[in-house]
Amino acid sequence: MYQLSKKRETLLIVAEKLFYEHGFHAIGLKQIITEADIAIMTLYNHFASKDELIVEVLKRREQQYMEYLHRFLTDDHEAILLNLAKGHAQRLMDIQSRGCMFLRAKEEFAGDPTHPVVQTVNRHKENVMKFIEQLDSSLTSQQILQFSLLLEGSTALAETEDTATVCAQLIDMTEKLFVRAA
Repeated sequence: MYQLSKKRETLLIVAEKLFYEHGFHAIGLKQIITEADIAIMTLYNHFASKDELIVEVLKRREQQYMEYLHRFLTDDHEAILLNLAKGHAQRLMDIQSRGCMFLRAKEEFAGDPTHPVVQTVNRHKENVMKFIEQLDSSLTSQQILQFSLLLEGSTALAETEDTATVCAQLIDMTEKLFVRAA
């Protein structure tokens, strides 16, 4: 059983890397199994289809992102949103941002609301906003949306602008809009 879970983890790591670098439709299962050095039947023992693999990659990425943000919530002396902005900024720096993997997935699947990949993306965006709301129930829905726009905008701009500059602006704007204004 240990070998199967190790192979599943390898599949997810390789697939995430390839999907993030090249897109979802550009990467075939053959390339994934070749780079993961596993047999096609091993892939199908873990995932019934490429779409199921993509959904699992996205769920795993969401879990990693949320865990990453949690690590930045330890500074009780700073506002929650400022901690989250710093966490998001550091994540952008760490992953050498190529934009939002979730929105890229939604675009590649034509935004079809019935497609499991698109549903996973939509749930992720909702989950991030719910996460923010749970951390600070004093925030209005408008403030949560505004902060989400800062996160999303910084992710998009880090794709075309200097990531360090974008991250510095994310933190500065968070301070101006949510910390100093409070």
